[in-house]
This record gives sequence, C-alpha cells and structure tokens, in this order.
Amino acid sequence: MSKDVGDFGRPPLAAENKDLVEQRLKEVAAGTGLQETLTIEWRMKPQVVQVIDMPVESLYYNPGTHRIRAQRSFDPAQDRRLDDDPWSDESQSYLQHLLQAEPADPSKRDKDFEELKQSLKEFRQNEPGLITREGILVNGNTRAAALRELGVAHIRVGVLPDSCTWGDINTVELALQLRPDTRRDYSYINQLLAIDEQVEAGRPLREVARDFRIRETTAELDRKVLSVLRDLSDRSTTESAQLRLLDFEDAQEKLREVCKAYAKEAKADPKQAELLKENRLAAIVMEFSKTDVRLIEADFRTRYLEHRLPDELKVAPTATPERVIPGINRAVRAEAPQVVAARAFTDSVLRAKAVIRAGDKVPVAQAEKAASVFEVAHQAVEDALEPAGKDARVRKRKQAAPDRLYDACQDIEQCITDMVLARGSRSLDEEALEEAVLKLKSSLSKLALATAQSIEVPGDGVAWLLDAVRQEES
Repeated sequence: MSKDVGDFGRPPLAAENKDLVEQRLKEVAAGTGLQETLTIEWRMKPQVVQVIDMPVESLYYNPGTHRIRAQRSFDPAQDRRLDDDPWSDESQSYLQHLLQAEPADPSKRDKDFEELKQSLKEFRQNEPGLITREGILVNGNTRAAALRELGVAHIRVGVLPDSCTWGDINTVELALQLRPDTRRDYSYINQLLAIDEQVEAGRPLREVARDFRIRETTAELDRKVLSVLRDLSDRSTTESAQLRLLDFEDAQEKLREVCKAYAKEAKADPKQAELLKENRLAAIVMEFSKTDVRLIEADFRTRYLEHRLPDELKVAPTATPERVIPGINRAVRAEAPQVVAARAFTDSVLRAKAVIRAGDKVPVAQAEKAASVFEVAHQAVEDALEPAGKDARVRKRKQAAPDRLYDACQDIEQCITDMVLARGSRSLDEEALEEAVLKLKSSLSKLALATAQSIEVPGDGVAWLLDAVRQEES
C-alpha cells in the first residue's frame, strides 16, 4: 500500500497477509468455477475486484473508519493510544468495542449490532467486505466484529489494488457505506465529520451532498451544526472533564432547528439572534424536548428565566470593551451585556454536564457540586417554560383567525388566475362557480357577525365588511 497523508502505517502481519491474499487470488484465477466479484468506485471510475475468503482473525479493523470517528473520544486514553499504535491488541480491541457499541452511548451494546449478528448467524454473509492487500478492513468492519463473536473462521472480502493509498481507503469506504443497501447507517455525528472532512479536502459541497443523498442546503446546515458542536465541546472544558461530540448524538433535529432559527433572526437583528441561540442551546444541553426548545425565544431569559435563577447562575450584565484586531487597528464591536450573561449561563450548564458525564473520573465533591448546579438550572428552565408555553398558546390563538383569512385571500387570488385560464379555453363550470360564490357570501355574512361581536372599535377593513353585509341585507 502506498504512502499518503494520514497514513497509519503497516500492521504487523502486513507481509503475511499480502502473501496469503496473492496466493488466494491466484487460486481463484486458476479455478474453473464461477468467480465472485465486487464493483467499487475506484478513482472516479467503476472497478471490478476479485472476492476471496480470508481468515477473519488475521484482518485488522481500520483505525480511520468513519463509522466510529466520533465514538473514539469515548475513552481519551484509548483514543490517544489509537493514534500512537493503531495495530496493537489494545487498540484493535477498543475498535471492536466501539463497533459493537451504541453510537450515542458507547458504554452500551447497540441493538443494531445484535440484529446484524443474528442475521449473519441465520443467513450468513450476503455481501462481501473489502480489504487492502495488507489485511486492513476498508468495508465490513462491523461484520467482521460480529463474525468473530460468532466464531466464524472466514469472511468473504474483495481486494483493493496494490497501489491504494489511505486517501483511496477513505474515499472507497465512504462510497460503499453510502450505498442505499448498506446495513448500518453512519450515526449523525459521524456523518457530520465525514461531510466536513470531504469538503476540507477540497471537494465541492454540491458533490459531497450528492454522495450523501442530501440537498446541498442540508449539507451546508449540517456543517454549521458541526461548528456549533465543536464550540460547545470547547466551552464545556474543565480541568478534569469535557463534553464530546458524541454526547450530542441524539440532538440532531434540535440543533438543526437552532441553526435555522439563528440564521433567520440574524438577518434582522444579530443581537437577538445570539440571545435566541444561547437560550436554546442551554435547553438542548439540559435535554429538553424539541417542543420545549421551540418555546424559547430571544427574550426567554429576561421575561421568564432571569428572576427564577439563583444568584450563583446569574452574571450581572456589564459592557465588554471593544477588541482591536492587531495589525489593522480595526475595532470589533463588543458583545451586548445580555448576550454575555446568556453565554455564561450556557457555559455553566455545559461544564456541569461535562463533569457529570465524567463519572468516577472526577472527585466526588466536584461531581456533587456539578450535579447540584445542573439540577438547579434545569428546574429554573423547566419552571420558566410553563409561562412561556402559556403565552405561546395565547399568541397562537390570537393569530389563528388572521392567518386563516390570509390563506383564504391567497386561494381567491389563485381562483382569479384559474378563471382567466378557464375563460380562454371555455372550460369554466359556471354552475359550480355560482354555488361556490353563494357559499362565499354565506361565509362572509357569518364572518361579519363574528367580527361585530368580537371587535369593539372596527378598523377600515372590518368596517368595510360590516357595511357590505348590511347593504346586502337591506
């Protein structure tokens, strides 16, 4: 295998595996039976590779696989060992553990892995995996882990050309994993990392989005989500703990909605957008539901939360000085005091959660203090959500009637267009139109009655409606 950027080196049994692969390829080529092949995308072109049987115990898990990229940080010490020596027994055992684990919580066994294992037990291997000639698994890492647990001696695998590089391995793995028939999709965070990696490598976002079978706008949104997650991870750092990207695995839709809402609000008022983002991110960190998070607007803290927070979770709004960019002496506008306070609250919650997630890796006193901070903050936000929800329901009821009238106006405008087209083709159903107009007349009369009973001081629009109905009745 050729050298490349990000090269993990050659595994210890590389030479032995290469000899065995070459021997089996020759045996298959010399045979008279039907030969199994696998078609892959190789350097922008379809390539047919030969499939052989290999001892599953002699193969190596790919330390660069995108399937568990985020989960590697589950155990920082093991993660560092993977970088230093990816082929050691300890590193390979850690990879096997992650391949069997639940993406959102690698301390638990993944039910999807159990289903894959049961399928292999009942129906055996349907699709071949893929390896390098040195015995590194490019595709089929999870299947190899399941086959090892089942005690199956051999795995069917296609073999990449001898000239493959680590860049080829990454590209081929992504192409195969993104096929519609793949058994086990990437987790959300791993997909974010894979998209970002491809774009950073110079590929157009449009092409990357197409490979992942998503819209370009969705891929762009997901890159913004990843940026937010990295920022949250950095802000959660304490002396002994830090949240990992995988800790946000189950917050996919909530994070996307926050980024959409932030982008929309930022066009009108950047300060309000920052407040909205920080308020909602704090709620996401505390694992409130998507419905609850939607209730949180830019004024959530000042209207509902501020007076419910204990003093230790409040930051007095103070003006921050402007920053000057070195070299060009240009001043950068300082953050508004309200944004500083909102960010500080989010940071407090992030750091508390990081310590809680660290478990027995932090002192008991520190863990208890973090749990207390998190509980108090959670209760304050929960209490604040109750009046926020009531106000939201009131606003929705107030806006419901006008919204329906606007929708009806749009339907009437479309009706006018349809009538013009029908007149040109002489296809208008005049009897049906007469019935519909009479129905409209009846509905307008009812609307006039309802508005007369509901509105004390009618404006121009309501006054016109009431006059029109009175003239019709007289």
